[in-house]
Amino acid sequence: MKALAIAATGMNAQQTNLEVIANNIANINTTGYKRARAEFSDLIYQVDRLQGVPNRANANVVPEGASIGLGVKTAAVRNVHIQGSLTNTGNSYDLALTGKGWFQVEGADGQTLYTRAGAFNINGTGQLVTADGFTVLPAITVPTDAVEIIVNKSGQVFARLDGQTDLQQLGQLTLANFVNEAGLAPLGDNLFQETVASGPANVGVPGDPGFAQVQQGYLEASNVDPVKEITELISAQRAYEMNSKVIQAADEMAAVVSKNIR
Repeated sequence: MKALAIAATGMNAQQTNLEVIANNIANINTTGYKRARAEFSDLIYQVDRLQGVPNRANANVVPEGASIGLGVKTAAVRNVHIQGSLTNTGNSYDLALTGKGWFQVEGADGQTLYTRAGAFNINGTGQLVTADGFTVLPAITVPTDAVEIIVNKSGQVFARLDGQTDLQQLGQLTLANFVNEAGLAPLGDNLFQETVASGPANVGVPGDPGFAQVQQGYLEASNVDPVKEITELISAQRAYEMNSKVIQAADEMAAVVSKNIR
């Protein structure tokens, strides 16, 4: 009985959906996190009667066929890259982006990685780094005698040195954009990697057309909407229950047939 296998694919799909929702809720307070959405597509169809062909020689064309679907599969888990709300931290090393763009950081193997989580700090040599110690690109080094750090909306980094009134420019932050942000590969630790699907990085200056502006002293919060996630959770649970009911009904029908054979 195909109904058992079809309903089983539905339960597997809703299990995946539930796992995606659970991950969204778990990262509701993760800086720069982008919620994910599971997308599904139907499986192949078993054709019992083909439409658009004559039923027999010299007969009329069959207007409608009979095709029975064989279930559902997970087509993709897509990260929804929409702007998260900004949270004021008052920390001069916290940077948020308003608009499209990604901070660039140097990974452990020297590869350029991308993040929206601007919770930066400085290491022992004064370099601007992420919470995991990855160097922000282009490299910015803060002098040891700096008493104030200023980052404007265009990504220019200035320092006020002890005993001086004029600002000293330390460097220029740049951002990366992608044709298809959904094609970036999530690596964990708020980092993403360029792929063939995302296209190559287009690097530019913050504030330029198509690039975000930098907001110092703020962090971009997760774009997870708790109300939406709870609604999606209830919907996934109901869909799972309905598929389990189909399996139960198919099993009861098969039991009736086996009893009558006996």
